[in-house]
Amino acid sequence: MINYDQEVSGIHAPPQAGGLGGERALEPPARAVSLERILNLERPALLDLLWQTDRKIQHILLSRASISEARNGLFEYLNDLERHYFNIYSDKKFKDLHDVRKKHAKWCIRVFKNIIRTENEKLSGASALGSLIKLASRTVSRGEPVSRGFILEMLFLFLGINGRFGFYRREKPSALELTAEERPGLARSHLLDSYGKRVREAMARYESGLDGRVRALNEESVRRIAAALGAGPREWNDCCWQMRHIVCRLSDLERLVELTDSERHALAQAERQGLAFQITPYYLSLFQRPGPGATDAALRAQVLPGLHYVEGMRRAAESGQDLDFMGEAATSPQDGITRRYVHVLILKAFNSCPQLCVYCQRNWEVTGLDRSGETRERLEKAIDWVAENENIQEVLVTGGDPLTLGDEYLAWVLERLAAIGHLERIRISTRTPVTLPMRITPELVSLLSRHHELGRREVCVVTHFESPLEMTPAALDAVGRLRSAGLSVYNQEVFTFYNSRRFQTAHLRRVLKRSGVDPYYCFNAKGKDETVDFRVPIARLLQEWTEEARLLPGLARTDTPVFNVPTLGKSYLQSWQDHEIVMLLPDGRRVYRFYPWESMLALTKPYLYTDVSIHDYLTRLAAEGENVNDYHSIWYYF
Repeated sequence: MINYDQEVSGIHAPPQAGGLGGERALEPPARAVSLERILNLERPALLDLLWQTDRKIQHILLSRASISEARNGLFEYLNDLERHYFNIYSDKKFKDLHDVRKKHAKWCIRVFKNIIRTENEKLSGASALGSLIKLASRTVSRGEPVSRGFILEMLFLFLGINGRFGFYRREKPSALELTAEERPGLARSHLLDSYGKRVREAMARYESGLDGRVRALNEESVRRIAAALGAGPREWNDCCWQMRHIVCRLSDLERLVELTDSERHALAQAERQGLAFQITPYYLSLFQRPGPGATDAALRAQVLPGLHYVEGMRRAAESGQDLDFMGEAATSPQDGITRRYVHVLILKAFNSCPQLCVYCQRNWEVTGLDRSGETRERLEKAIDWVAENENIQEVLVTGGDPLTLGDEYLAWVLERLAAIGHLERIRISTRTPVTLPMRITPELVSLLSRHHELGRREVCVVTHFESPLEMTPAALDAVGRLRSAGLSVYNQEVFTFYNSRRFQTAHLRRVLKRSGVDPYYCFNAKGKDETVDFRVPIARLLQEWTEEARLLPGLARTDTPVFNVPTLGKSYLQSWQDHEIVMLLPDGRRVYRFYPWESMLALTKPYLYTDVSIHDYLTRLAAEGENVNDYHSIWYYF
């Protein structure tokens, strides 16, 4: 991983209380402190570090008679600080601060102002300023919930408003590089080489299903599982055989793969509660033996319900909670249709999949295959609705997984859609290239390509690879058959804890692109209570896109990081116009306000979202052996 050479740190000499001129300590400190060490500080030491970082803030909080006066004092301080950064007549230490540091400082000042505003306190029902005052006066008792996560957020925010960051590399080109007058670009090229080397070293941690070691493991698993199920190569490569032998009982699963005690316990609970899980034999062959060296966590987590999920679904059932997190019922003008945008809509062709994903946003309506039903009459009415609305130019055929349907039924759906003159694109949303690649038969490809007419109508496939381990020779062959017929294949990744390590998703992009799959969207895992194990701070996705993805060639990073706002649709995470932090809760979680995509067209209501704690995320990474120092800049993505 990147070994950041921290030229600035989290510890500075404590400035003296007083005017801006006397208390600033903008120069780099004498020594650096790693993020890992900061995370491991005892609470009293962490609080000492917080106030050492900016004594002026502590002085304001302690010297004002009321929270209102403290708020006004902080606004005056922050306004003065911002003016000094961008005033040509300011002290030299302000003017000489690097422009990039000033830019980051301005962002931090904006966030700090946001979280102490009265409007945002009312909006969120919390007061970051109140928590800060308690910390400053040491009046927080052990029982009060002002967490380490909150203190760390404020620590890095204090550093940020002062233009001090601990994540820039100190690059030292050699004398030869700097004096190569005959080739002025040589020094720059050497710097780019240093970036390239770090990327190669980081990506070397991850394997794909096309790599020799993994292929050998998978082939052995195929032999073992096929033998246990009484199948030869012909049966194994038959999608109908795979569908008939989908694993949906714990007893069968234990017979085919090795489970951990926690997995076994959660699955037993799921069975008792009647929670469906189902996995294709093919996908089970991608599992590795649990223990040191296993790299399949992203695969297992997708299909093996964890205890948090099982307990969350139990609580939801007992309380009668509405599990329609995305508000699809409110955006359905007709049964079987979800519409959030002007020209494109979702057509739900089938309500199950060969394999169920634990974090599926439609877990409230996608059922096991044994509970699925034919929906031809409902689907016919939905297609009629599309035919009558000339504003619809594109249909996303999904479910469930529409390729669970047989070719004859699917041919009927496609023929009905292709007969609608105003449709320009038909997207088939399916995970079968990942979970059941033998479903992509020559007959199916012929069926899809029959309605793909250049210049008139596109038929394309949108799939869902989460891990490079899922790109196996079988998956590659499936993609190859689609691409050979002229059909584009796109990928929508969900960014979860299990694929969020440094350069893990960047590696997936590279594997996909050279295998014929174009990265399309990278979704932030949404805030459903039962899927909390999958959630990652928005800051981590922004960090990944800005740092790791940006080092890839442009054609390998064609996906866009998005947050899917319930009922309203995707909000692009790169733009400050689309979202902002409005509060920091005492437990360290950020509260975001999202402005819908159409906010420049209509006065639509914003959406509040409470994220997961950066501290908790980093602590979880550290517990799994990850070097958290590589994530130092995460605090400055808003």
